[in-house]
This record gives sequence, structure tokens and C-alpha cells, in this order.
Amino acid sequence: MEAPQSQRPAALPPSAPTARLASIDVLRGVDMFWIAGGTDFFLALFALLDPRVAHFLLIQFNHSPWNGFTFYDQIFPLFIFLSGLSIPFSITKRLERGDDRRLLYRHVAIRTILLFLLGVWHNGASADPFALRLPGVLQRVAICSGVAAVIAMNAKVRTQACIAGGILLGYWALLALVPVPLFGAADLSPQGNLAGYVDRLLLPFPNRWCCYGFGDSEGIITTIPAVATALFGTMAGHRLRANGTPADRGWWFVVTGVACVVTGMAWSLVLPINKNLWTSSYVLLTGGLSLLLLALFHWFIDVKRMAGWTFFFTVIGTNALVMYLLQGILRFEFLKRMYGTSAALALLVACLELFGRWGIVFALYRRRWFVRF
Repeated sequence: MEAPQSQRPAALPPSAPTARLASIDVLRGVDMFWIAGGTDFFLALFALLDPRVAHFLLIQFNHSPWNGFTFYDQIFPLFIFLSGLSIPFSITKRLERGDDRRLLYRHVAIRTILLFLLGVWHNGASADPFALRLPGVLQRVAICSGVAAVIAMNAKVRTQACIAGGILLGYWALLALVPVPLFGAADLSPQGNLAGYVDRLLLPFPNRWCCYGFGDSEGIITTIPAVATALFGTMAGHRLRANGTPADRGWWFVVTGVACVVTGMAWSLVLPINKNLWTSSYVLLTGGLSLLLLALFHWFIDVKRMAGWTFFFTVIGTNALVMYLLQGILRFEFLKRMYGTSAALALLVACLELFGRWGIVFALYRRRWFVRF
């Protein structure tokens, strides 16, 4: 017998996403693909097929030495953006259903600490615990997503946007107004910038710093604007969960993304786009590009259901943390040392590494074992 109308559970609006969105896992998988072997694979492939293309890819598959922007400069901020994107689907959703706020704070704190320590271990702490690199990729993801989660738990979306804007303006002011001994204020050179100076004061083991010699590219002060990158993702996640048509959400991502890119490019006239310093113009440019990528993947995968090509990347995206750790563990570089450095051998090594790592996460995927972060 059909239940009376008053006893039926209230239906969610049909246009509000309620399930895990496939596009997020695919986009995360595409991003991680380049970190975990895709870069080496394509460089080796085109070194055999067309050295001119390989030369172009070599430039784009490396970070800018200082000011400037390459394809590879988008990979890490997209990683952080996606970590922020998951917050409304996890933390905010649990708050809305009435979960204990103290338990959520504890969850965020434990996750942040564990991810940070995992990053330190990944940097080589197990090999030399007395000369380790404290900053790193996972450490920055841990801090930024942890801070963004706390902000999201206590601030509305508009307030989150104001906080992100305040971070970017405040960081610009720090770089422009605080003097560095012997260099003065507003010196954005590798030797004279404020972020590098603070790293030199506070970070141990300078021989382990990455990646420009006068500070660490994932150092102390440069983590501050990276929090804004995570907040960009958090606000995008709120938009994905909001009521409205897919077209409304898609256009919001496109318009906001284009606005961020244009503003970032305009800001770069006075504050250069710089990945090592994670400048505010860099945050806006990469945040805008991340929004545009999200719009593209969401429209074709979630809305148009054009997902026949996505399985390879879905496997990576659902266990991106494992895939990232494997790129530092499962390696076949010894083959190059044993048999030389020919282009054919480089391609073989790249294939063994990429598809060997993928095979491991595929085995986890088949067993429904997922390590979230």
C-alpha cells in the first residue's frame, strides 16, 4: 500500500547532486596521471616519434624556473583545489545532518597530522631522519585542506570568498612592504624575496630544500596563499551541491573561471605569476583554470554522460594518494643504469612504471579499497 503523502520522506530537488560525482574522480585522476608517470611516458614516446614535439613537451612538463607559467605549473594547484572541492561533500554535509562538531574537528586534525607525517616520510625521513625536508607536496595539501575545512565549518560561502580575497591581498602586501635585510622590500628575486628569507631563518637542512636554492618552493609563507587555492575548491564544491540546473552551475564555473584568469593576468603586470612564491596572481590564474577544467569535466561526464574514456583515470582518481606514493616507490631507473639511456629503453621504463603503478591501484579498485585524502 502506498504511504500517505504526509509520511513520505521529503524528496531532494532533482537538480541537486546527491551522489559522488564521477567528474571529480576523473579530474583528480587526470591530474595525478601527470605526476605519477604520464609525463615521463609522453616525453619518452615523442623522443622516439618526433624530437621537436619532445622538446616542446620538455619545457611544458617542467616548472618555470622563476616567473612565468607552464602546463606543469597547473598540476599542483589543481591538486590542492580538488582537496578543497571535497570538503562540502564530506565535512559540510556531515554538519548539515547534525554530526557532532567536536568529532569533525578531531577528524580534520587527525587527517591533517597523518597526511603531513606521510609527506615527511615520503620526502625520505625513513632514509635519513636527521636531514629531512619538512615541507613538501602532501604537507602543503594537509595544511591547506585542514585550514580550509575549519574555515568552511565556521563561515558561509560569501565569507569564505572574502577570506580568500583577504589572503591574496594580504600576501601581496607582505611581499611588497616587508623589507628583507640587504635587499629591502618588494624584491621578488630568488635571493631577495621575503618567503625565501623566512625559510632560510626557520627551515633546517637547506641541502634538502626544493626547488630554487634560496628557500623551499613549499615553504612557510608561500603556504598562506595556497590556502586560498583550497578555498577556491571549497567554494566550487558548494556550487556543485547547490540547487539549480547543470547549465547554471556550468556557466557559473565558466564565468568565474574566466574572470579569475583575466584578473590574474592583469595582476601579473605588477605581481608576477610565480609558482615557487605561489604569488596571488598565480593563485587567481590557476584557480580560474581549475574552475574551467571542472566545468568541462562536469558537463561532459556528469551531465552529458560521455564517460566511456574515463575508466583509466577513475582508477587513479579514486586512489590518488596511493598512486602518488607509488611514484616514489615503484621505480625501474636501475634498468637505465644497467643498459644505458637510449630512447627505446626510456620508453620501456616509463611504461613499466606508469602501468605497474596503475595495476596496483586497479587491484585496490576492484576490491573497493580506497584511501581518501
